[in-house]
Amino acid sequence: MIDGLKPYAEMKDSELCWLGDIPAHWRVKRAKAVLRRIDVRSSAGAEELLTVSSARGVVPRRTANVTMFQAESYAGHKLCWPGDLVINSLWAWGKGLGVSQHHGIVSTAYGVYRARDASGILPRYLHELVRSSPFHWELQVRSKGVWISRLQLTDESFLNAPLVVPPLDEQAAIVRFLDHADRRIRLAIAAKQKLIKLLEEQKQAIIHRAVTRGLDPDVCLKPSGVAWLGDVPAHWEITRLGRLIKLTTGFPFKSDGFTHVDDDIRLMRGINVSPARLRWDNVVRWPMSERPNFREYELIPGDIVLGMDRPIIQRGIRLAVVKEVDVPSLLLQRVARIRVRGDLNAEFAALLLSGRNFASYLAPIFTGISVPHLSPEQIKAFRLALPRAEEQQKIVEDVTVRTGAIRSAIDRAEREIELLREYRTRLIADVVTGKLDVREAAARLPDEVESAEPARDEFTADEESDPIEVDDEAEIEGVAG
Repeated sequence: MIDGLKPYAEMKDSELCWLGDIPAHWRVKRAKAVLRRIDVRSSAGAEELLTVSSARGVVPRRTANVTMFQAESYAGHKLCWPGDLVINSLWAWGKGLGVSQHHGIVSTAYGVYRARDASGILPRYLHELVRSSPFHWELQVRSKGVWISRLQLTDESFLNAPLVVPPLDEQAAIVRFLDHADRRIRLAIAAKQKLIKLLEEQKQAIIHRAVTRGLDPDVCLKPSGVAWLGDVPAHWEITRLGRLIKLTTGFPFKSDGFTHVDDDIRLMRGINVSPARLRWDNVVRWPMSERPNFREYELIPGDIVLGMDRPIIQRGIRLAVVKEVDVPSLLLQRVARIRVRGDLNAEFAALLLSGRNFASYLAPIFTGISVPHLSPEQIKAFRLALPRAEEQQKIVEDVTVRTGAIRSAIDRAEREIELLREYRTRLIADVVTGKLDVREAAARLPDEVESAEPARDEFTADEESDPIEVDDEAEIEGVAG
């Protein structure tokens, strides 16, 4: 994709640490020289609600995994139009900004900016620049506050930020090239996601058969008395999960006490719980000195954790087993910790709760609910068919062997997706800051039809909302009353 791309022939020092050298004919301008703040309010609050996604920029709220409550009325809230730059002032440092393609209502806490007449900047180029990884440094240092979770970017601070501005024809070439590159990368990601989905279905079929029928194909069956469970081996016991576990929900740690000091203890949030794995790419911590005060909420290897907000996402159920690499860590609210007791094998429990039966149990609970939330009582009320302890262990061992190659293939595909996303991030950074000259490459590109291709990474939404505070894509929740 970058074959044949070369640096510009003549460069100059931008005198900005995050920008470095830029093409000699490019200019650096203050944002206030090309943008102006606008503040237009809705009279009736009837326009479409918009929000800012860290992954997708400004999007209709109905397409985003936003858990924040809706106001009774949006009259008096801010409006934006296509081409306006919208910034969540409290999450600018977390990529909570973008140029809107929609007309609608945004939070009164957002900043809305519009290009000045004859500003010499294209909205599409501006979108790529302000969301690029180099410009992220500028947003971080200009966002002020005592706690990182409360850093705020004021209008004045942003409008004093430097923007690198190429000539208009080069901005158009940059946008054209990046659109083409992004389209190809998304197609490659979509193909790998399709493969992952097929592999997950194959894995789930193996697990479902094993945890509902056992390993003996000729076993005698009996009605379970549970509609979504069906017939089960006659010697298995029908029981409720609550009899077999100790369930603890997390402590409501206050966000103004969060730290980002590496030596402090990690907090296990909903954003960290994905299907079959824990993700620590977005982590907050609590002072290590206070760890003894929260022993009740400390996680140990073998614990099962379950995201209680939006527990079902495209990739499956947001449930994972805590491993050695995940500790020490403390449990935050809206995450459940499950510790088995009695005759229940922890690995068997993890297979059972990550499978189709638990999803079938949850489906009617969440019908008609805009923001699905699972309560401890609902978790404990789940009915299951329980084999004897030795049979549970054999099932776990059999499933581990039979799904090993599938899990390896999924891990490999996920790593390839991660590398593609990293490549896209680096490519955008190099192009919008003038490290690569794409003018000739853009001129040779064929016309392409965007609608024929995937609009976005399928699993970005999961990853954003897995945090719910932001997993499956981290939505920056900003439309609030």
